[in-house]
Amino acid sequence: MRFHPSQDNALSREASAVAAALRGCRRGLVDVAIFSIAINLLMLVPSFYMMQVYDRVLASRSVATLIMLTLVVIFLFGIMAGLDWVRSRLLVRLGNRFDEQLQQRLHQSLYRQALTNPSAASVQGLDDLATLRQFFSSPAVPAFLDTPWIPVYLGILTLFHPYYGLFALCAGALLLALAVLNESRTRELLKQAGARQVSNRDTTAANLHNSEVLHALGMVESIQHRWQAIHREGLTLQSLASDRAGTLTHLSKALRLLSQSLILGLGAWLVLVAELTPGMMIAGSILLGRALAPLDQLINGWKTFIAARNASGRLNTLIGAATPGEPMALPCPRGSLTLENVSAAPPGSQDITLKAISLTLSPGEQLAVVGPSGSGKSTLARVVLGIWPSLDGCVRLDGADILGWQRHALGPHLGYLPQDVELLAGTIADNIARFAAVDAEAVVKAATLAGVHELILSLDDGYDTVIGPQGLGLSAGQRQRIGLARALYGHPCLVVLDEPDASLDDAGERALAQALDGLRRQGTTTLVITHRQCLQDRVDRILTLRDGQVAAQRARRSADDGPVGAKTLPGKVIKRVTPHRPASAGGPS
Repeated sequence: MRFHPSQDNALSREASAVAAALRGCRRGLVDVAIFSIAINLLMLVPSFYMMQVYDRVLASRSVATLIMLTLVVIFLFGIMAGLDWVRSRLLVRLGNRFDEQLQQRLHQSLYRQALTNPSAASVQGLDDLATLRQFFSSPAVPAFLDTPWIPVYLGILTLFHPYYGLFALCAGALLLALAVLNESRTRELLKQAGARQVSNRDTTAANLHNSEVLHALGMVESIQHRWQAIHREGLTLQSLASDRAGTLTHLSKALRLLSQSLILGLGAWLVLVAELTPGMMIAGSILLGRALAPLDQLINGWKTFIAARNASGRLNTLIGAATPGEPMALPCPRGSLTLENVSAAPPGSQDITLKAISLTLSPGEQLAVVGPSGSGKSTLARVVLGIWPSLDGCVRLDGADILGWQRHALGPHLGYLPQDVELLAGTIADNIARFAAVDAEAVVKAATLAGVHELILSLDDGYDTVIGPQGLGLSAGQRQRIGLARALYGHPCLVVLDEPDASLDDAGERALAQALDGLRRQGTTTLVITHRQCLQDRVDRILTLRDGQVAAQRARRSADDGPVGAKTLPGKVIKRVTPHRPASAGGPS
């Protein structure tokens, strides 16, 4: 399949989109790390306070010393609470910043995936981004930030007594082993459960689009049974993973509490043999609890970490596979269209539906494409517009590869009316204006050219009429005519109409015929797929497809041209003198 030459470089640049977004949050992460350093230093306060109380205050029986130490501790705890509060707010905003770093590329990748691999199209990426954003504000992140301080606490315990350090090291190693065991026993289960959940969600979303058919044919119950079976599998895997994780979580909690108790017994023995002070005994227990707390939190938050890691992997795959390079900007096209030996197939399919198609259209020329169902007409429309890449050959607009244009710059110069017209939720004016800033004059001009202006005015709110997703609230004919107005909006240089008369009544067909005449007058290159003779009689040339190949290509039979169609060789292009596109009609600025 052909892709733009810069795409390989783009894939390497986007190999780790999540890592790139994290680099964009580097300054905030440094600030959070600094706050974590201060918080962990203040975490030593309770231990040293207890040590001073037992070793100094009780020995000296000094109330003033106790009051002073207590006031200092209260002050430091207030600072620690404030730093912890600020750190949590920073993490929330870091999550938002991370979201902003990825959201645009993710949105583009979702739509590109829908074009290049329709069977894998899903909005799961949005949920994955939300999972990663929420991970920043979860307890797992402070636990990760506190983990590097474990050696510091172990070092202080060792300074109290080597036995303390050895005991803490063994307890920490045991908790770490439980964390590793937790990961190994739940990773695959959570991954499989997540995959089933994603698949079931996407299938349900697709089925909802066909709810009328499912209801009419009595298929809802069958679909429900299938959904329940997959959902039950996911719940079973999720429950098994949770059971395993829960067992290890409770075991680690019990082990941590037991370790804090046992170290008190060890400390008491050391006090009895005069190798430790009572204050160090109490402080050691507190320090051990603080040293083991990050490991315990990591085990408790392991499910959150696994979910974030899986979401990160899916996002990297999605954005890395679907983000092309940005080509250089090109001048506004005039509408010269050339197909050079083009072969194509639907994305992800190996069945070639277009075979070695060659075609040339001058600016302002109109071509009708005819042929039986399955002959490749709609594939031709999509390839001409650069929606689907060709397997071989090249589609050129004004001499440039159609894939070499910046899509956001080229789109306003193109018009497209697909077979299945789907309008978006919003006003009619928004839909005609392609959801850009509404230019009222241009909207009315496009609606008038499409012959739908009067129909829109007859609605209660006119152009401000709000329609639902997929044009809910409008008839098929109304959607098609508004879709035609959208295709004609902004004076495009190339318009492709795929069965534009499929849902039209007589008035709609007359409006469509007048629209073709209007496109001819303004010099717009037009490709129309149709079976209607009345539309074929209005174009300059007719291309007949059969089995993905050009069966015949002839000039339109008219009183001026004479009978030429019957003697034309298949695939031979007959040039006619057509009016050049006016210089002022090169598309919107």
